[in-house]
Amino acid sequence: MNRLVAICLLAVTSVAAAQDSATAVFKSVYAVQDVSLETNPQSRFWRGASPVYVEVDILGNKVPRYRSGVRSRWTKNNLYLLYICPYEELLLKPSPDTVGETNQLWNWDVAELFIGSDFQNIRRYREFEVSPQGEWIDLDIDLALPHHEDGWMWNSGFQVAARIDPKTKIWYGAMRIPFAALDQRMPVAGEVFRANLFRSQGPAENHHSLAWKAPMQETFHTPEHFGQLELVKNK
Repeated sequence: MNRLVAICLLAVTSVAAAQDSATAVFKSVYAVQDVSLETNPQSRFWRGASPVYVEVDILGNKVPRYRSGVRSRWTKNNLYLLYICPYEELLLKPSPDTVGETNQLWNWDVAELFIGSDFQNIRRYREFEVSPQGEWIDLDIDLALPHHEDGWMWNSGFQVAARIDPKTKIWYGAMRIPFAALDQRMPVAGEVFRANLFRSQGPAENHHSLAWKAPMQETFHTPEHFGQLELVKNK
């Protein structure tokens, strides 16, 4: 009986988490023109957007120590994101390559966006990552494939910028993603994407996997628990 109750409670919790994710909206605010990538959250560009927060573990428990704000803007050409990530200790890849793509960048400290435009096949989406050192990777994900990580050979043409502030122990990561890499349609206000935001923090002995919407599994690749990113005109 106790085991049955536990299974039922887990099922109810998973359903509730999925419903919460489905109604969660991250708003990306329109900007008239494209700008050079920058990581200053106090700039005029980034002040024009309100943040959501990557602040829960994989099961939805709050992890306030690493509460990371994420802001987003969009233009007719690109989607922009800025991650503001407090840290205690970073796990950084030696000899970083900021020009070429870094496969398996997810094994180090990174900030991530998973985003898809297909609401019929939610197992197809894109993945974008930036590290504190400015390394990057983009992936075309198809969970129907036996090795979906092979999608790293796809190239979206997105750009990143990053910096570490050791005095405040915060690192900043910015992305500029061409809409052509996300959808065949031209972006318009009111358009909605399926999306989730993640962060990997710290070395193995003090590692934290953080999310905007909890994946409810060990893997971040749980599209049934994504929220939504909406393109809006005003904050």
